[in-house]
Amino acid sequence: MSLLIVIPARYASTRYPGKPLVELKGATGEARSLIRRSWEAAQQVSGNPRVVVATDDDRIRSHAEGFGAKVVMTSEACRNGTERCAEAFDTLGGGFDLVVNLQGDAPLTPPWFVERLVEDLRDHPVAEVATPVLRADAAALAGFREDRREGRVGGTTAVFGVDNTALYFSKEVIPYTGRDDYAADEATPVFHHVGVYAYRPSALAAYGRWPQGPLETLEGLEQLRFLERRVPVLCVEVEARGRQFWELNNPQDVPRIEAMLKEMQVA
Repeated sequence: MSLLIVIPARYASTRYPGKPLVELKGATGEARSLIRRSWEAAQQVSGNPRVVVATDDDRIRSHAEGFGAKVVMTSEACRNGTERCAEAFDTLGGGFDLVVNLQGDAPLTPPWFVERLVEDLRDHPVAEVATPVLRADAAALAGFREDRREGRVGGTTAVFGVDNTALYFSKEVIPYTGRDDYAADEATPVFHHVGVYAYRPSALAAYGRWPQGPLETLEGLEQLRFLERRVPVLCVEVEARGRQFWELNNPQDVPRIEAMLKEMQVA
């Protein structure tokens, strides 16, 4: 299946302005921008996908082109990454079987997360959208709870049914577990939603025509527009394989991600 990977990048983030250009030091001490590290993560996906950065900002465009990325300029009216992916897809003239939204704040996304999404959409021809979920370990769950205690909007959690279709996504920690004493090596019932989406073109085309719903507006989660329209979102459980994962949502996440890059020996 022909694959387009779009990395949406917006400079005017409400929570963290200029976030795509924030520099992160790797294991060698070399600093690379968030958008560059996300682009490098996309380059590791098998199947020879086409990878583009989609932005409405000339500073991001200039920076991305400087390290070799292909850039598609999109409208300032795009309200989220899915709308930006839809516009980029149209600008490129379509012609791809699947479109992946690899959000520009997730530089630690392993390639097998994306590859698994593609496989599952191929094996589930009626599914229109797929997104990965990662079972949280005790440390990740503690990180979610710390963010909420401190009033920070951090990672997203997901709950899904027996058929693996999503029931809900939230910035709150769901489901309620009733305990906080999980051992370091103990599986928790909480799933971390990884900010990657794979869409069929028909789903992208429909999404852009729908107005934002109340749940999407309240949570600030673009995928809830699909759920509010009763479009099933397939949750694909992925394995960390020893890798750590965290998105850059707040300035406080920079040292956390840099520590992970160092521990994983990522340059």
